[in-house]
Amino acid sequence: MFTIADPTAKGCHRRDFLKVGTLGLGGLPFASLLGAQAAETKSVVTGKSVIFLHMHGGPSQTETFDPKMTAPEGIRSTTGEVQTALPGITFGATFAKLAKLADKLAVVRSYVPAYDHSASPLVNAETLKANLGSYYARVNGLNHPTTGIPSTMLLAPQSVHPNAESLAGPGAKDFTATGPLGSAYAPFSPGSSGTLQQNMQLRIPRDRLDDRRQLLAGLDNLKRELDTSGTMDAMHRYQGQAIDLVLRGVAEAFDLAKEDPRTIARYDTAPLVRLDAIRKNLGNYKYYVDHARSVGKLLLLARRLCEAGCGFVSVVTNFVWDMHADGNNAPPKEAMPYVGLPFDHAVATLIEDLEARGLRDKVLLVCCGEMGRSPRINKGGGRDHWGNLGPLLFYGGGLKMGQVIGRSAADGGTPASDSVRIPNLMATIFHTLFDVGEVRVMRGLSGDVARLLTEGEPIRQLMP
Repeated sequence: MFTIADPTAKGCHRRDFLKVGTLGLGGLPFASLLGAQAAETKSVVTGKSVIFLHMHGGPSQTETFDPKMTAPEGIRSTTGEVQTALPGITFGATFAKLAKLADKLAVVRSYVPAYDHSASPLVNAETLKANLGSYYARVNGLNHPTTGIPSTMLLAPQSVHPNAESLAGPGAKDFTATGPLGSAYAPFSPGSSGTLQQNMQLRIPRDRLDDRRQLLAGLDNLKRELDTSGTMDAMHRYQGQAIDLVLRGVAEAFDLAKEDPRTIARYDTAPLVRLDAIRKNLGNYKYYVDHARSVGKLLLLARRLCEAGCGFVSVVTNFVWDMHADGNNAPPKEAMPYVGLPFDHAVATLIEDLEARGLRDKVLLVCCGEMGRSPRINKGGGRDHWGNLGPLLFYGGGLKMGQVIGRSAADGGTPASDSVRIPNLMATIFHTLFDVGEVRVMRGLSGDVARLLTEGEPIRQLMP
């Protein structure tokens, strides 16, 4: 979390902050940095933002949005169902709050994900092994030209709870991958582990704003690390972001204390789960705890970042949707109260907040995992890896909501109509963020990147 000084405070002189711009990386001047950030054309982007909530571990389609209660025991949802605001449509019973908002959502019941924890739709072979947000940064530029906010961010539990567990499990290391784009376009991840990120956390109490040495020492540490470990592009990017964070007050976007306390309370998911009731002998115990107490605050932070101009926010809690019923993972009947209740509350609160703020058409929320879960319960009461069907949820972005797209087979294991795949999901996101026609004529994009951004078919039922 950022707690960067306010440069307008008494005892803090503007010339001292301008010295930050002289922390040369190869002698790069401050003005050149800001000019480079504004070099990309403005006509390519739509001005909309995406919040991609990755349900890490592989959520069950049956216990979420397709409960199959008429199927035999061993197939149908172990948590029951709840009627939604759409006639004849039910969700898994854990999602009671989202059920009431179903007329504002679009659920895909024929989404074919992958069969691999390392194949998140955020980063996989289809994305050329780059976080989708990195493509937004490549087209838009590294920072918002007015607010200075990074174009793409990755939020994890450490972003709101410094003592949370680091992201772990297959695929977690890939969330900041940039594929063919280069390290400069990696999502900026506040609060994540690693020396570089720690150096970006300029922890300066507000009553010590006149301590210029602490600020400059922090930035000097960052400079030294980038000088020895990063590419020149990455050096330019992180120096520019450090300067922006100090000079433009972007740090306020990260400060949840700026929110009305009533709003913070509405987003708080920790009270929904008795943390001492989570089974402590599970290997994922700490991950369940982190998820329960952080997912609401992460979505509040994501909303604040979008309002500040961030175009793509990836939100990832840890490996909690894996429901094998083994030594690490609880079965769905036990796990959904740990995982589903906070998810339901957090996502519903975000939707209501965006509606109240008039942001329905400005922010697209996408919720899905890297795979689904087996249609048949295993011997331990769990569901195993399944790549032939998985849950997918949309809200907002100016797309057509209040519908269920496609249907699944009787056992909930395969699509029965209107198959939707990862390239369709990606194209839907890109058509929301970009004027694809303008992207086609952008200079400087490689052929592979240009094709990825422009040639996919979006989900037709969603398009306005």
